[in-house]
Amino acid sequence: MLIDKVVRIELGSEIETLKSVSLAEEYLADHFPAFPVLPGVLLLEGLIESAAWLVRITQDFAKSMVLLEQARNVKYRSFAAPGAQLKYFVKARAIAENVSSFSGTGSCGAETVVEARFSLRHFNLADDDPGMASVDGSIVESMKQRWKLLRP
Repeated sequence: MLIDKVVRIELGSEIETLKSVSLAEEYLADHFPAFPVLPGVLLLEGLIESAAWLVRITQDFAKSMVLLEQARNVKYRSFAAPGAQLKYFVKARAIAENVSSFSGTGSCGAETVVEARFSLRHFNLADDDPGMASVDGSIVESMKQRWKLLRP
């Protein structure tokens, strides 16, 4: 989980989230130890996780799995170092039953550090294997509990 807090959400439309970068995060020890910064793929992951929450809440947790389908036009503009607070803003272009598309930016203060267009695929494991319905239920319940932490 990369998102620390959901600041604002507008169902079916947009979401703003926060991520505080801490020197205690394990991957920073290996990612440029003399110049620790949040890896670019994790900057993108923050956008993806934000959009996934927008899908879950908009669709009332109807699907257990919300995964990256495609990322396009990803641009890394700067770094996010320990002590920085990233603010993600994601706007839905379309949220359909199984696939949704978004555009988003991540910034530290006034400086944009990442921007992208991407799509997510959402489904239940039981769609392919009815025996997985209980796993879907467990995942959805876990996501509902996480949501309570992100947006008390």
